[in-house]
Amino acid sequence: MATSAVAWLESLSPWPATFGLERMQALLAALGEPQRSYPAIHVVGTNGKTTTTRATAALLRGQGLRTGAYTSPHVRGWSERIQIDGADAGFEAAVGRVRAAAEHTGATQFETLTAAALAAFAGARVDVAVVEAGLGGRLDATNVLDARVVVLTNVSLDHTDVLGDTREGIAAEKLAVVREGATVVLGEAEWEGAARAAGAARVITVEGGGDRLEPDLDLAAAAGSAFLGREVGKDALRDEEGLPGRYELRSPHELRDGAHNPAGAAHLASSVGPLDAVLVVSLVAEKDVDGVLRELTPLGRTVVATASTSGRALAAAELADRARAHFARVESVPEPAAALARARELAGRDGMVIVTGSLYLLADLDAVA
Repeated sequence: MATSAVAWLESLSPWPATFGLERMQALLAALGEPQRSYPAIHVVGTNGKTTTTRATAALLRGQGLRTGAYTSPHVRGWSERIQIDGADAGFEAAVGRVRAAAEHTGATQFETLTAAALAAFAGARVDVAVVEAGLGGRLDATNVLDARVVVLTNVSLDHTDVLGDTREGIAAEKLAVVREGATVVLGEAEWEGAARAAGAARVITVEGGGDRLEPDLDLAAAAGSAFLGREVGKDALRDEEGLPGRYELRSPHELRDGAHNPAGAAHLASSVGPLDAVLVVSLVAEKDVDGVLRELTPLGRTVVATASTSGRALAAAELADRARAHFARVESVPEPAAALARARELAGRDGMVIVTGSLYLLADLDAVA
């Protein structure tokens, strides 16, 4: 019996031996170039990409357009990455449509998922696809779109081993997805020159403000307006259901947010701190672990260090050792559900618990009420 789409996907390598677009281009050619069937909005940046992508698709859907949205990573299941008109697409069918070609071309996990999304959007005859980049831009599997609008949410130091160790270099990598004549929407004004150098015919700068989600909604409104050629407001987005694992209030005393790099951690801390919360933290080993921990300090004095089930997770004991330089009380509880239970015990009935650091951790705990 054939393996399920999820089981087969999980057997694929998440990382290529070398980064490049050759496999992706070959895969899409074998599928009949589905990405050419519809216009696109491409969302790149360090933080806020998923929220911006979903919000942009929701705004355009509210204007009567049939929309596709592709995001990563997921929290509740693989199917949440590919949406058509705000609902999960038929995931088994979407992956099944590209499986033979993906096996033939030796596509990676992310390349296969991206091709599945692009093909699903073509099959659904969407009016627009809003596509989130995975890593960077220039060599990312999503850099096969002739996007009418490109959104650069923000730029901070992340994935420096692949993208470079300066914000300027990382911005250039991300803006390499811009095609001549496109409109670029920026969340940070400093990248206007780089956007124009990349080929942007028009640059719109949105300086975010207000609560944590407000900058992402502002960017979505600007992107939607640029795509439609007329002004549309963000007010209709306020009733949209929040994303799992992105500033998700699970109860009055428990917040979950995948702040996986220093910029994300700083944003979380400035949005809700200062607090005296108990933090449950797991981090991927290659991240700036000390930078994230340092930015989380306004949120509380106590950390329960744990390790997600991701093979890339830093061991709980090592994370605890590094957290002791930043927090007064640190405990190591390797199993995520047990770590959450311990944090709740330490916080007491009226205390606050914040689960953060890695979307892999939030995925592990999603079913834990």
